[in-house]
Amino acid sequence: MNIIIFGPPGAGKGTQSKFIANKFNLYQLSTGDLLREEIKNKTKLGSEISSIINSGELVSDKIVSNLIEKFISNNTFKNKIIFDGYPRTLNQARNLDDLLKKYVQKIDVVLKLSVSLETVIKRILERKTLEQRADDNKEIAIKRFKTYEKSSETVIDYYKQSNLLKVVNGEAGISEINAEISEIIHAIKG
Repeated sequence: MNIIIFGPPGAGKGTQSKFIANKFNLYQLSTGDLLREEIKNKTKLGSEISSIINSGELVSDKIVSNLIEKFISNNTFKNKIIFDGYPRTLNQARNLDDLLKKYVQKIDVVLKLSVSLETVIKRILERKTLEQRADDNKEIAIKRFKTYEKSSETVIDYYKQSNLLKVVNGEAGISEINAEISEIIHAIKG
């Protein structure tokens, strides 16, 4: 089973992905984590990624696609992936479909965490205190939320047309969101 979890930065994608991965024996593919790993390893690519992220912009499709293909092509992860924070654009969604087809896989469900800007700001400021992430501040949070809203509309429509989209109340507490997601996955697995 391959799952996409969708929502703006701070919606709880990472928290929910970890829960789903543990409960259903899946692997979390977080583009944010892949990008932060490059930054942490101080690679040339990491330096480029850092300046893009710190300006509040999104990293290019080409960079992200190359990192994702390395993951998808690994048989350990075949049909056991939670895509956390990817795709963000229609181009990325189509690219992901092509990559999955190339490795004889598909998306089984797309979970959209529906959450307000106010909740996102509150969560990101809490996360900044806990995780000390340099890209967590109110101004960047607002910019990234607006970028997400603008770019994700066509992607959400794309998955809605494929009958893969399930909207989850991202405003609820962590355990309530866990329960709702688990019910959706169990219903799909049959």
